[in-house]
Amino acid sequence: MKQQVTDRLRFFKAFVAHPRQVGAVLPTSRSAVRDMLDLADLPAADLVVELGAGTGSQTGQILERLHPGARLLALEIDPALAALLDARYDDPRLEVVCASAEHLEDHLAGSLADVLVCALPFTSLEQGLRRRILDQMPRALSPSGSAVVIQYSPLIEPELRRRFGSVRRRISPRNVPPAFLFACSLQDDAVREGRASESRPG
Repeated sequence: MKQQVTDRLRFFKAFVAHPRQVGAVLPTSRSAVRDMLDLADLPAADLVVELGAGTGSQTGQILERLHPGARLLALEIDPALAALLDARYDDPRLEVVCASAEHLEDHLAGSLADVLVCALPFTSLEQGLRRRILDQMPRALSPSGSAVVIQYSPLIEPELRRRFGSVRRRISPRNVPPAFLFACSLQDDAVREGRASESRPG
């Protein structure tokens, strides 16, 4: 409980300093993060990328689901929050990078993510920055990978649909305010279902 209160204060401090960059007064609830991560196959992932790691409300739950040989690359633009993540999680699978998500490609070293987890406040970002980050996301994914996105507004959905072949939406009502969750893939649903059928025996 003490850590939760401290994290909320740190998050609020970051919001006051950079409101458009942080986009929310409080970290996302554990239940909303769980609902979002349930939309991706994290246990099967070898490389997971997290954009907007914040105080680690997603990071900890991602690490809980990853297999021992997996890797998590977490980008956080706020230096204080990035340092907090580094100190909090003593896990060799985690690499914390203090950088803007628009520079994601520079930190992948040619690798492609199996799962991309994004908690960036797109609706509060400057339009050019928002476009550059959204353009990075499909380029960072493996062909069969998935991106899961959490927002407090559905307004970003058309932008996601322009970049991904399939976008599914659900709501996590227990978060305050209710959170909109998006599961995105490069292939459309028909192609994914066709390939799944081909791989089934008989």
